[in-house]
Amino acid sequence: MTAAHILIVDDEPDIRNLLKEILEDEGYEVSVAENGESARQARRARRPDLILLDIWMPDTDGITLLKEWSESSRLNTPVIMMSGHGTVETAVEATRLGAYDYIEKPLSMAKLFLAVRRALEVAKLKQENVELRQEVLPVAEPVGRGSLMQALRERIKRVAQHDTPVLITGESGSGKEIAARYLHRLSHRSAGPFVRATVAGMTGGSPPVEIFGSEDGDTIHFGSLELANGGTLFLEDIADMERGLQARLLGALIHQSFQRVDGLTPVHINVQIIAATSRDLPAEVQAGRFREDLYYHLNVVPVHVPSLRDHREDVPELFEFYMNLLVTRDNLPYRRLSVASQNRLRNYDWPGNIRELKNVTQRLLIFGSGQEIDDREVEAALGGAVPRVVSVADEPQGVELPLKEAREQFERAYFEHQIRKAGGSISKVANQAGIERTHLYRKLRALNVDAKQIMEQKNKSG
Repeated sequence: MTAAHILIVDDEPDIRNLLKEILEDEGYEVSVAENGESARQARRARRPDLILLDIWMPDTDGITLLKEWSESSRLNTPVIMMSGHGTVETAVEATRLGAYDYIEKPLSMAKLFLAVRRALEVAKLKQENVELRQEVLPVAEPVGRGSLMQALRERIKRVAQHDTPVLITGESGSGKEIAARYLHRLSHRSAGPFVRATVAGMTGGSPPVEIFGSEDGDTIHFGSLELANGGTLFLEDIADMERGLQARLLGALIHQSFQRVDGLTPVHINVQIIAATSRDLPAEVQAGRFREDLYYHLNVVPVHVPSLRDHREDVPELFEFYMNLLVTRDNLPYRRLSVASQNRLRNYDWPGNIRELKNVTQRLLIFGSGQEIDDREVEAALGGAVPRVVSVADEPQGVELPLKEAREQFERAYFEHQIRKAGGSISKVANQAGIERTHLYRKLRALNVDAKQIMEQKNKSG
């Protein structure tokens, strides 16, 4: 991983040079600017990971510059303000505009080092949160004990030792992104960002702002290539990129520099590229839809993720893995597979691969009941049908709703039915649902289900 890049903006040369020397001794890369205009140019030339910004400068004061950056292009870089003549009002205004910290001059080096480390750590955590939100279910590594998955993990471990482009192939839903994230975590860039960019749908007629960023005067939008600097850029569906953009991407990867859309100066980067596709790239090259030179640039180290039907022995382990994640994340009741249902899952072809298995697991937990999953439920789930459940209206409800609302509606109807059936006994409902009473009480409160009120209504209706 490349060292964090810090931009120092201060009109006093002694302070600029001292901070530059000290921070470089600490292992950081440092750029300096003497006023607001040179700070704008430095930020345009290369996105900093952290900015040390003096408040009082001759042309543009630091607060004005901070406000300009926060309003024009979102403040996606932590800023530490520095001042020898600050006030409480100035510190409050800087914080309101998004500054991470405010340090008074004369500077305490110990306090400065601490603020720098913490600011960079917070920025890294924010990026990790973005990555986690991108992952519907976070998975640390490819799951499975079969020989194919063991070989896949071993290959990724070997590939991760080298800082070269990687091309991951495999069917849709087979787990290519999981493999890419696993590779990043094992690489020497693991402390840097992992940025995912979807290139499908980009055309030569629409500026590729997402990847290359853009400039409009002093307004800068940083694209994925810059956001991934020092880390890994994962390019999904690379075969779907239009040829004109393929040429632009190839130039950026070869020279490790590019120009933003409407930009005037080159931006230098240091990223590892992991590209992924479910298509046959050699066939795409042969058909003239994918550039041969880009294919060979990306295909330095190939990694193939097998389809699920080729390692069906891992299906029960994968099911158990995703069930545990869903139970923890969504507070769903844990259920176990019967022997017959395990056999049915193993013998299924899984055209949607691991993505389909995860969806089937979620479907069985949401719409099923009881501690054991039988083969009838599995058959219905694999067929895409929703198992018939008894509700107040004695028919399935909420199938067309968003998943969260459908789940809540089903659970509410399910527990109301079970309470009536059990004569209001929470213990019997807990036994039938296969969950502990304390968990059931919490669930009922969250769903606003009142057992006493339900029984009173039942008694009134006769």
